[in-house]
Amino acid sequence: MNTVSFDDFLAIDIRAGTVIDASPFPEARKPAIKLWIDFGDAIGVRKSSAQITAHYTPEKLIGRKVMAVINFPPRQIGPFMSEVLVLGFPDADGAIVLAGPDSDVPNGSRMA
Repeated sequence: MNTVSFDDFLAIDIRAGTVIDASPFPEARKPAIKLWIDFGDAIGVRKSSAQITAHYTPEKLIGRKVMAVINFPPRQIGPFMSEVLVLGFPDADGAIVLAGPDSDVPNGSRMA
């Protein structure tokens, strides 16, 4: 396992946000869902493409709190610009399960 300094960790900006819109992403090479996530007034709404179709549908994601890295550079995925990296963990079959706070926190809250 590689180690990183605490300063390296602090450079990664992980925030909580609420999914306000979601839609299928049929143009993606692997099955994915396009997400629009509200990170509060200071950050605004950011877009992400996530390969989470094994456990989620677009309709069930609306209103869900998620965690995302917001300071990676945007990444073009087909015709869609993904602006944040939504975080999750692989289940026993390798399908992604989203990470999120288990209690309500304000949109834009930074992981501490």
